Amino acid sequence: MVDFTCFQTRRKAYGGANGNKLSIIINDELWMLKLPSYAQKNANLSYSNSSLSEYLGCHIFNMLGVAAQDTMLGTHTYHGVTRPVVACKDFTTPSTVVMDFASVKNQIIDSSSNGYGTELDDVLETIQKQSVVDPKELSDRFWDMFIIDAFIGNWDRHNGNWGFLYNQLTDEMVLAPIYDCGSALYPQVDESLAKKILSSKTEMKARVYEIPTSAINLNGRRINYQKFISSHAYEECDRALKRIVPRIDMAEIESLIEETEIGADAIEEFLIKILKLRKQLILDANLGI
Repeated sequence: MVDFTCFQTRRKAYGGANGNKLSIIINDELWMLKLPSYAQKNANLSYSNSSLSEYLGCHIFNMLGVAAQDTMLGTHTYHGVTRPVVACKDFTTPSTVVMDFASVKNQIIDSSSNGYGTELDDVLETIQKQSVVDPKELSDRFWDMFIIDAFIGNWDRHNGNWGFLYNQLTDEMVLAPIYDCGSALYPQVDESLAKKILSSKTEMKARVYEIPTSAINLNGRRINYQKFISSHAYEECDRALKRIVPRIDMAEIESLIEETEIGADAIEEFLIKILKLRKQLILDANLGI
């Protein structure tokens, strides 16, 4: 892993709720260094594994043909404390900025909720009514992202962490690369918990069928990925399922995980097995449409 402690920093600041962020220079290019937050849900884990989740999640999106930000794993030391971190390449330019989906949703004057409202039908209405990009292109991106998030167990894909790149000089808008995957792949699972889950079929299946849920709501409740996909209630979701599943090469994903410096064999084994199960029980099981 790369030690980012002494890399040149810049004054650019980044928002977001999960962990501290620095701007650094890598090979004359600007990158965002994300430091993990404390693991509030697991007293045995000093920091969440969100850096690992960000790295693996973005790599999996790229493997499946949906462009995501470039990421690098490493460490950073501050006041004698060394933490695992992930560096994310800044894909903005002096003239191009990120505009999240929530901001575009705010442009829909007759929408029944504000930009951060995550009721599914309201989100889909915005996709069709917005005029910044082609509605079909945006619909395909939303549903492809939904299927991959279901695969990697992302519980925090809300309207504020996906969207567009806006060129302030030309007024043009394009889809942004996928970013912010730090809530995927069970970032609160430490080695001890991984061993406990692996030893129980009940615990493993609970993390397929029950948790995590999506940040998108249906009738006021967070969507259960398995139940929603198996309902076949949304044709666009079924189409995305058929697009994405044939692209999943589990041998390639397994190699990615094995080649990553995770530092705990049980976590590595857990990630490989849970992804195989999620593919089998959530995605593959629903392809016979």
